[in-house]
Amino acid sequence: MPRKDDDAKKPASETVPDQRWKLQVFYLCFYGFMTQIRPGESFITPYLLGTDKNFTKAEVTNAIMPVLTYSYMAMLVPIFLLTDYLRYKPVLVLQSVSHVSIWLLLVLGTSVLAMQLMEFFYSVTMAARIAYSSYIFSLVTPSRYQRMASYSRSAVLLGVFTSSVLGQLCVTLGGVSFLTLSYVSLGFVSFGLVLTLFLERPRRSLFFNRPEGADDGAVPTELNKMAGGDGGGGTRGWREATLCRMLREVGALAVQPQLRLWSLWWVFNSAGYYLMLYYVQILWNEIYPATDNSRVYNGGVDAASTLLGAGASFAAGYVKIRWTLWSELVIGLVTAFQAGLLLLTNTTSNIWLCYIAYVLFRGSHQFLVPIAIFQIATSLSKELCALIFGINTFFATVLKTIITIIVADKRGLGLSVHPQFYVYFGYFTLLAVVYLLAAVGVGIRHSRRKQPVELALAKEPCQLPDEASAQEKSPEACAVRA
Repeated sequence: MPRKDDDAKKPASETVPDQRWKLQVFYLCFYGFMTQIRPGESFITPYLLGTDKNFTKAEVTNAIMPVLTYSYMAMLVPIFLLTDYLRYKPVLVLQSVSHVSIWLLLVLGTSVLAMQLMEFFYSVTMAARIAYSSYIFSLVTPSRYQRMASYSRSAVLLGVFTSSVLGQLCVTLGGVSFLTLSYVSLGFVSFGLVLTLFLERPRRSLFFNRPEGADDGAVPTELNKMAGGDGGGGTRGWREATLCRMLREVGALAVQPQLRLWSLWWVFNSAGYYLMLYYVQILWNEIYPATDNSRVYNGGVDAASTLLGAGASFAAGYVKIRWTLWSELVIGLVTAFQAGLLLLTNTTSNIWLCYIAYVLFRGSHQFLVPIAIFQIATSLSKELCALIFGINTFFATVLKTIITIIVADKRGLGLSVHPQFYVYFGYFTLLAVVYLLAAVGVGIRHSRRKQPVELALAKEPCQLPDEASAQEKSPEACAVRA
């Protein structure tokens, strides 16, 4: 009987029969897997530089690629808001239509303008990824969030891996041309568009489409708390109050050291990470301008980096250290390692060393991503967590855009790819120095705090319980528990 009462208190979306929600989650994971099958994606740069399209390196580096960064910054905020307001499915349809547009332009386009339009549609697909990652939370109860997130993430990674391996096998063993591979990718993304049309549109979402009233038995969310705990106000006033209150709440949370540190890591390191990913294939083509397509191993390298990234993300969940003390040092060492890999990539003439450096670079970044997510999200509600990640991603995109304008765009310095990578090496080196200096500062402050306590304990050992109690109540102890 109590079970029936509990079910009666749940929203309609949470009382879906077991088989139905399981089928929905399975379908969404299958959709996530299939939309990643684009075997030509690993070979877009050699395709543009090859005989099929015959663009110059200067055109690709300084005229085509920068459009991706600019348009992504322009699309990020509108799509972030529309995803929630339109309840996911329309944005997923937009993403699939953009995927089809990308490959149509790659197959049929012959001008720089067509390729710039292709990069615009690519930015739309990138900005719309938030729709897939948040859609699954509308299908299940909060107790299943963690497991469902792992399922959806695994489906995407498996899709990327399968796509990369399939593309490499087609090129190396099948002798398939890059143009034919683009046609194959167009077929897969068209099938993905059909799959999107059969997704169910949820009744609720995180911010704009929330259940009416507060008597649905759900745990009050941050939005309800900030609105005074009752959801009976008008929708318009609720949204206006929520926006102001949430922004003030984010400002108040910015003083938390771990939240601030990992948010800054997300902004600064993500900007450099994606710039490296955007331009590395151009560098590979410069180091090893293969005339035989079967000797281009971009797909295999992407597959290896995906596997290592997934393994590194998994391993990060088992790292147990005192992050309030060691965060800066870990970030500094990983960033210094990445700077070294960038230098190696830019100075070696061995393409295999470049491939290895790329795999290790991506793996080291993916190792820190789940740690950053945990450190940022551990003490936040779902709504504030989504808002902070959105803000971090936006600022990272702004920074990436500024660097692109200065370094890569033909209206800025218009550097070729080798000088660009020296800039990225200097950027990561500077970040590593800052992080390591911060780690030294944290160590000094920790030792200074520790010395008076040790002296006090040496003089009055009987005060141990009081000291321990005082330490428990200190802000530092609260930060550790958080």
